[in-house]
Amino acid sequence: MNAGAPEWKPNVGAASWTPGGSAGFTVAKPSPAPAPAPAPVPDRQESTASDIDENDPLWQVVLKIAEGDRTRALKMINNPDSLTQYPEVVAILASGDGDAMETDDWEKNNDTAGGDLAKEVDEKMTIDEKPKPAAPAPAPVEEPQPEIDPASLQEGDPREHLNLVFIGHVDAGKSTLSGNILYLTDNVDKRTIERYEKEAKERNRESWFLAFIMDTNEEERAKGKTVEVGKAHFETVDKRYTIMDAPGHKNYVPNMIMGASQADIGVLVVSARKGEFEAGFDRGGQTREHAMLAKTLGVTYLIVVVNKMDDPTVQWSKERYDECVTTIRPYLKRCGFVIKREVKFLPISGLNGANVKDEVSESDCSWWKKCWKEGANNTSAPTLLGLFDTLAISDRDASAPLRIPVLERYNDRGTIAMGKVESGVIRPGMKVTLMPTRNQYKVDAVWANEDPVTGARPGENVLIKLNGAGLEDVRKGFVICSDPPCRAVNKIICKIAVTDMPESTRIMTAGFQAVFHAHCCEEECTVTKIFETTNNKGQVVKGARFASEGMQCVCMLELARTVPVEAFDSMPFLGRFTLRTEGKTIAIGKITKLPPKKD
Repeated sequence: MNAGAPEWKPNVGAASWTPGGSAGFTVAKPSPAPAPAPAPVPDRQESTASDIDENDPLWQVVLKIAEGDRTRALKMINNPDSLTQYPEVVAILASGDGDAMETDDWEKNNDTAGGDLAKEVDEKMTIDEKPKPAAPAPAPVEEPQPEIDPASLQEGDPREHLNLVFIGHVDAGKSTLSGNILYLTDNVDKRTIERYEKEAKERNRESWFLAFIMDTNEEERAKGKTVEVGKAHFETVDKRYTIMDAPGHKNYVPNMIMGASQADIGVLVVSARKGEFEAGFDRGGQTREHAMLAKTLGVTYLIVVVNKMDDPTVQWSKERYDECVTTIRPYLKRCGFVIKREVKFLPISGLNGANVKDEVSESDCSWWKKCWKEGANNTSAPTLLGLFDTLAISDRDASAPLRIPVLERYNDRGTIAMGKVESGVIRPGMKVTLMPTRNQYKVDAVWANEDPVTGARPGENVLIKLNGAGLEDVRKGFVICSDPPCRAVNKIICKIAVTDMPESTRIMTAGFQAVFHAHCCEEECTVTKIFETTNNKGQVVKGARFASEGMQCVCMLELARTVPVEAFDSMPFLGRFTLRTEGKTIAIGKITKLPPKKD
């Protein structure tokens, strides 16, 4: 190369050069090799008439666009890019229905073999999926539900079912009595009792072995204190029973309220032992608070069992028994119990079973046979189990609208709600409304005491499987209803009795805050207005500014969220409530008026 040659620049005005171009200008160059014939582009293989499936939705749409011209339709099929201008073709391709494009055989086989399995899995998974609240699927049109005839309802067991809640002060013997009832009714075998006896002896608590039947977790057994409400079932010849062993410690009163809200009969256990009865009944003891809560939560009968009558400090003394009865009777009357009709008294020994299933021997207690035969203290049965069988619940209405307050819920191949049927009947297949959300669900299955049944009457503890409900759709305190559903409000007018006040606030005024407990729901509330008060002497003050301990008042409560309730006069079990704050019950009340319904 010539390093000194000037830089080459193209001549803008020169004509464009082409091989064999303008005359007089030739370039000596070797003849170029002839261009090879263009190799066939590896395009997809064109479909032919024999490859087309006449039932393919895409082919049918393209043939329609080609106005029946099969040659034109084949050309369009072989040029997929041109098909995107037709909306009907785009819709077919998007839905995945069209399969004019050829696929390998393994893909076709996989689609065919796995389609049914995928569909089955999808159907099963939809049980646990939460329905989208933004665009709920339209409810299918169904035939109106036939009216349920309670007389023709088939139950798992025709015997009446009663819920018993054992309440009372700490160490009164509630768990021991509950466990002994299960043992005496052959619901716990001898080998299990021997194992519990050995475990209790290792803990140096020989007398606790019967309590271990109900107190199942390690914390309860180590401390000897019930924390959760224990549940168990037993039956007699005439009736079926569910035992609910409520905690006696003041720290667990909310748990006790949950158990007592389901009860038909309250068993108030008091200890006859010197010092223990006084500790439980004195101010601050749980005997008082539990008795008041039992009445507020709607127990029909209260059986006061004077326990530990075999204690060395008592020795079945009639004087000690009469002292306990005389002391507690006036307080129960102030709580609202009708003593002659609703309260029974019975001396027992929960540890050795005297007067539980079998009557105490006359050598140990010579005065009891005469007492019960005379009907003293409203008791005409010699034993506790015999007394249970004589009690009848008369206010259960199977023809009323269905009401089931939800005590708990869990997931087991679908959402299962747990509660007690307060009124009406429930059966699989019926549509129910969940308040306060107003969501409607179909009942897939019903269990009573864990046995599947075709229907459940009032008083039954049931498990209900709700079709389409997610776990977050059902919460404790909701109410399962039939039409018409109960009310859901955040303001109520009520009548309350102020039984106690916290040390920090001795009077109740507008703005006072507490926790509202009604059936199974629990919600923060505020007193917004006091309309009138009535003192112990019956003096009424209209437009009062405050209420103090011992007064009754009519006031308005505002709740933090809507709760499902009813007025006490229409449905008492949804119209009772208690107010608690700072670990104590300060008021009991009933709902007298609800806000007017919105159109």
